[in-house]
Amino acid sequence: MYDDFSADYDRFVNWPARLAAELPFVIGQVENLSYILDAACGTGMHAVALAQRGWRVAGADPSPGMIARARANARAAGVDVRFEVAGFGELRARLGGSFDGLLCLGNSLPHVLTPEGLRAALADFAACLRPGGLLLVQNLNYDRILARRERWMEPQAHREGEQEWLFLRFYDFDPDGLLTFHILRLHRAGGLWEQRVLSTRLRPLRQAELTAALEETGFGAITLYGDMQGSPFDPDHSPNLVVVAAKVTSPE
Repeated sequence: MYDDFSADYDRFVNWPARLAAELPFVIGQVENLSYILDAACGTGMHAVALAQRGWRVAGADPSPGMIARARANARAAGVDVRFEVAGFGELRARLGGSFDGLLCLGNSLPHVLTPEGLRAALADFAACLRPGGLLLVQNLNYDRILARRERWMEPQAHREGEQEWLFLRFYDFDPDGLLTFHILRLHRAGGLWEQRVLSTRLRPLRQAELTAALEETGFGAITLYGDMQGSPFDPDHSPNLVVVAAKVTSPE
């Protein structure tokens, strides 16, 4: 899905608005750190923004198309960020274990579809971090989504001259407990609309499971927030589940 979506991802996301909303919180968490890894970095815009502000940053994503876009975005911004094609479970092997902080933003962890895969991903995060290193995870709040059966997400729109894009996102709640996540892309260049649907599966990761898995894989000092502005987490109402944790032990 994400290779196919990489050409449109920076149209789908309103980066000036998103970075203005999220960077103050991120910077507040990493301000005393030197070397940061952005895992599942997509087109690299968080990593680029941090590099522009003086941090040493690397980024990784399993999608070659996303990494190609990230490298282009770094060149356009005039910053040096190392971007590598690597998914969860491959980060330590590809990028090493000397990071002070690791970011996993944009609802990326729910792409891991099994409890065993989740623990392996978190153990890989821990292996990338120095002792005491910081982990920042941003997911959607699936406690609320599942309780309310919230199927539709807010539409996104973009315009370039005569061209328009509309992005509609929605879930199927599958019988096996997973979700199928769809993005309907509508595009027109001054004429008729063309449409395409891209889909992938997600595992709706609840707060209790994520917290327990973090503790099992060597993380502690776990703090929960409900958004990227630092509001307290409320499972019934928060839009996000944002977790900040520290590496306290090496996983067994």
